[in-house]
Amino acid sequence: MSGAVDPGPDNPDQGVPWHYGDPLREQRWLAAGTGVVNLGNRGVVCVAGSDRLTWLHDLTTQYLRDLAVGRSALALILDPQGQVEFELHMWDDGTTTWIITEPGAAGPLTAYLDSMRFLLDVQVADVSDDFGVIWTTLAQPEDQFGWVVPEPFAARGLIGMQRAVPRSMVGQELAAGRPCGTWALEALRVGALMPRVHCDTDSRTIPNEVGWLGSAVHLSKGCYRGQETVAKVHNLGRPPRRLGLLHCSGSSEEPLRHGEVVEHEGRVVGWVGTGAQHYEFGSVAIAMLKRSLPPQAEVTVVSGDGTRHACAQDPDLHT
Repeated sequence: MSGAVDPGPDNPDQGVPWHYGDPLREQRWLAAGTGVVNLGNRGVVCVAGSDRLTWLHDLTTQYLRDLAVGRSALALILDPQGQVEFELHMWDDGTTTWIITEPGAAGPLTAYLDSMRFLLDVQVADVSDDFGVIWTTLAQPEDQFGWVVPEPFAARGLIGMQRAVPRSMVGQELAAGRPCGTWALEALRVGALMPRVHCDTDSRTIPNEVGWLGSAVHLSKGCYRGQETVAKVHNLGRPPRRLGLLHCSGSSEEPLRHGEVVEHEGRVVGWVGTGAQHYEFGSVAIAMLKRSLPPQAEVTVVSGDGTRHACAQDPDLHT
């Protein structure tokens, strides 16, 4: 589309527009409900068959057995140690459960699900080549299903939905609203402290650390892989880490970068997940922090070139 700017090489959203020339204005469009974002780099997996919901219920952290037609859910697949492997944005249309994944994850997810089918009536297909993903805040007809941002993230200003549409219709969908880039959408996500797998998590992350209990993890459902860790940490104590929202001082328009070190009083207390330039908050970042760090403590982010950025935590916004 005209005016689209591609992301830099370290950006996780390759292959889709980063912005269209004015990412701050694009954030305002998304916040006002008139913006649309091309998320065509995301994967799309379909699960059909009469056993699909009970089967997915048993494999994931979410209660899906009674997922109603048109309703959506956020779910996770964990490893045996309770660490997050896949983040699933799901909805059911009555015959098929649709799953949106992170870029590059549809193939591995399909392979894993196929390995768990056994004798059940389920069919799994990676349809990423045929369907693109659109983020929209526009009002949609009732027959257009998608994944809706759950609470509490919607209450913090990230309001919208992801829809899977035939790739031949992506241009038409973008023309229905004001095209916005992933910069704008990511900035609103950071401002809402909504974690994104592999961007704000690492290989050790368990759901308890990042605010996914309740929104992605149903604490009263039956067994699933990794449940023992989730339940033990929830019942016996707090996890050793938490997410926090950092507000960075200074006038730099360059957001903090993934993996930059967070320090407090000369010692390392965490690392930056996603940094963004927010249209209201300025330079902000999601950071994985030690649980022992007081929410009121000021911290310093150290960039790769040695530059030091003074940051304050948002004391009201942490997991």
